[in-house]
Amino acid sequence: MSLLYWLQSIRNPVLDAIFSVITRLGEETILMVVGMFILWCVNKKWGYRFFLVGMVGNTLNQLLKAIFLIPRPWVLDPEFPIVESARAAATGYSFPSGHTQTAAGVFGTLAMWIRKSWVTILCIVMSLLVGFSRMYLGVHTPLDVGVSLITAPIIVVGLNWLMDRFENKPKAVLGLLLGALVFALVLVLYVNFAPVREANNPEFDAHGRKSAWVCFGTMAGLLVGWLFDEHHLHYETKAVWWAQLLKVIIGAALVMGVRIGMKPVLAAIFGEAQFTNGIRYFLMALMASVIWPMTFSFFGKLGQKSETTAEVK
Repeated sequence: MSLLYWLQSIRNPVLDAIFSVITRLGEETILMVVGMFILWCVNKKWGYRFFLVGMVGNTLNQLLKAIFLIPRPWVLDPEFPIVESARAAATGYSFPSGHTQTAAGVFGTLAMWIRKSWVTILCIVMSLLVGFSRMYLGVHTPLDVGVSLITAPIIVVGLNWLMDRFENKPKAVLGLLLGALVFALVLVLYVNFAPVREANNPEFDAHGRKSAWVCFGTMAGLLVGWLFDEHHLHYETKAVWWAQLLKVIIGAALVMGVRIGMKPVLAAIFGEAQFTNGIRYFLMALMASVIWPMTFSFFGKLGQKSETTAEVK
């Protein structure tokens, strides 16, 4: 806590604002936006890698949280003040840092994909900045951040190595995706059936169960999406720039529409049951990987006529 108290002593409104923005690079929305853009507009293979790294990383992160049950810094030390704007996103147990895990996973995969020195350096810096922001804001300890900065690169390198080996082996890729789904199922079972201990916090436990179902539902949807594309759809990502922009804007709006719109519908049917989060994120993943890509042949044709006419002239 001594480092956190020192960081608290140098806080000021300008730094608070800067690190409150930087810390958002580790939020779930960043993984979704980056992953969908790459999946829809750039490269399907790497789009699925982004999501796979993110889901496996989040699953491991949530499992470690549920096993160790380490409370947040302000719970460990009630006298410790945090930057209040960060409290809303600081849910669940403290160890390890989920924001750092997500950021290091996203930026690490980006570095593995582009493989240019300046990109790698930038990705390392951004990952470290997100981790530092969690400590500056007072919502994580150095141990929380440090462990995520270790586990995330291991997952990035390990999964990308496996995907490189399995690139032309669909059955092996299917096995890897099924393994990730089983891992998420292990998390769901653990957070729902593990014996309650003295360190358990009901509020943090509830968030952990929600996150477990999110991981499982998302992974199940991605698996179905990959299978559907592999055997039936075979969509292309190419389109003129403005058609790509439309794909991202409309597609992201549809996915977010499922995320927001299905919540009250499922609540009306099942009440506050946590498994509804799994259903909701499964439907979001289906929208992103199956339903919306069905329109890509249309988007691929947009602008072709005008381009052909321009070339003739």
